[in-house]
Amino acid sequence: MSAMDAGRKILLLLAVPVLLIAAWWAATAGSTNFFWPPLAQIAGTFGETWFTGRFTADVLPSLARLLVGYLAAVVLGVGLGTAIGSSRTLRGLLEPVLEFFRAIPSPVLVPILMLFAGIGNEMKVLVIVSGCVWPVLLNTVEGVRALDEVLRDTARCYRLRRRSRLIHLVLRGASPQIAAGARQALSIGIILMVISEMFAASNGVGFTIIQFQRSFAIPQMWTGIIMLGLIGIVLSLIFRVVEARLLSWYTGLRMSQREG
Repeated sequence: MSAMDAGRKILLLLAVPVLLIAAWWAATAGSTNFFWPPLAQIAGTFGETWFTGRFTADVLPSLARLLVGYLAAVVLGVGLGTAIGSSRTLRGLLEPVLEFFRAIPSPVLVPILMLFAGIGNEMKVLVIVSGCVWPVLLNTVEGVRALDEVLRDTARCYRLRRRSRLIHLVLRGASPQIAAGARQALSIGIILMVISEMFAASNGVGFTIIQFQRSFAIPQMWTGIIMLGLIGIVLSLIFRVVEARLLSWYTGLRMSQREG
């Protein structure tokens, strides 16, 4: 990729955010509405709101709960999805049950999970797992089901061990769809992280935003929303880097097929 192409790509990535910020700045400049303060005022309070102790007291605990819940959901979803996708009988038995539970919105489970797990970190992690597991699970099932039967037969003919077939054939072949499910799960996890902290918590980004709203600290409340957006952007960039590294073989295969 040439420097010109790289510059054009960066320009395209930044164009929409810059335009949105400029529009927000212009729309709120000189605003006297208590609930819609100027963006300049919000930006001025951002640093003192989040980088004077709240980052370690609220942001890091939120990210820790999100990381634990998200990784648990990925492991659970890939494990169950691989087993269900590999067995037609198991798939026939569990598919109606999976569709039923998948249709239940995860925020509805928060009061129920509070009864069994209390209001501590365990409840918040369970809420994140309950929502993040479904995109990973269903995409893994479809990815395993879509594997080429010729490849399966070839692996049997070469008498590959079950572990080798699982790692090099099943998981590797289904990895593009697993990554798609994991990407969806990440955005769901951020939403559920905030919702779980809004119900019952003593720290976290969601808890802090609600506290600002209840105390009518409106500029600080808006800084919390901006903080959530920045967290989403950073986590998305990290995910893209990891995904590009793990799926480099798939990207190279697609490029070669296009060129051919």
